[in-house]
Amino acid sequence: MVNYVSAKIALNKFVHRIEQNGALFHVHYWGGMPKHYNNLVHKHSFFEAHYVLDGSGFYMDDNKTYPLQANTLFLSRPEVLHQITSEKGITVVYVAFELVESESSEEWIKMIDGVKRSSQVVVNINEDTTVALLWKSLLLEATKLQQPFYEENLTTLSYSLISSLIQTFAPSSYTGNQRSIPETSSVVLNQVKLYIRDNLTDSLKLKEVSKQFHISERHLSRLFVTQLGMNYSDFIQHERIQKAATLLKTTDLTIKDIAEESGFVSVHHFTRVFRAIMRNPPGRFRSLYTNLKRTSFTDY
Repeated sequence: MVNYVSAKIALNKFVHRIEQNGALFHVHYWGGMPKHYNNLVHKHSFFEAHYVLDGSGFYMDDNKTYPLQANTLFLSRPEVLHQITSEKGITVVYVAFELVESESSEEWIKMIDGVKRSSQVVVNINEDTTVALLWKSLLLEATKLQQPFYEENLTTLSYSLISSLIQTFAPSSYTGNQRSIPETSSVVLNQVKLYIRDNLTDSLKLKEVSKQFHISERHLSRLFVTQLGMNYSDFIQHERIQKAATLLKTTDLTIKDIAEESGFVSVHHFTRVFRAIMRNPPGRFRSLYTNLKRTSFTDY
């Protein structure tokens, strides 16, 4: 474990108000103990989340007793009597927080309400679980006092940790409506579009580009039709004409150089395609648009 003593001092100094994504959390305190033994039965008006790093013991919550061991995560809920007991002591880090409902979204209020009523207060996790990694990352970051954007980094990590803790203990009915991960197809299509725009001087054959992104030619072709409403070759032609139009307007390059920079195999082919789409040959287009601020020339 990192030097949690210096880490908790820094966190208690710098991180008390966390406002992100529609939520405002007030952190009452950050804590850590290398040997936590017994405490009295008591309650809080806020949440207190604990992460056991080493040792064993027991946690009593609302007259129910749960065993504690390394990588146990447990949550004390507001107004619920609880107690920690351990004969040999447990190494534990913890944070006490509450949602400021008057300055938070309905979605967060609903989530917090679900956690307050949840029957799950103890969870055994793995060291590579998101919440465990966030705990350790936050403690490690808190020791780096000389880092640029130190307080901002601590606040961001603290929000991620508390958000992850809440989602860990929230009933599934409250987490099921959260945003889903965007469809992979949309992500791949965006990557392909960027690749095409950055490599217009290449041949950009469908077979080669689909291989570059480890998908089939058929699937890539279908993505362009279903999500952009145009086929693959039309998109490339559009991007080449757009690049050529921009170069004509903003540079003194020759028509030949612009044709090459845009990925056309010859000036003749470039001129023919450009005229068909832009309704003017490259030279006349340059004379018409050079002094205009417009840099997008088609409706795609």
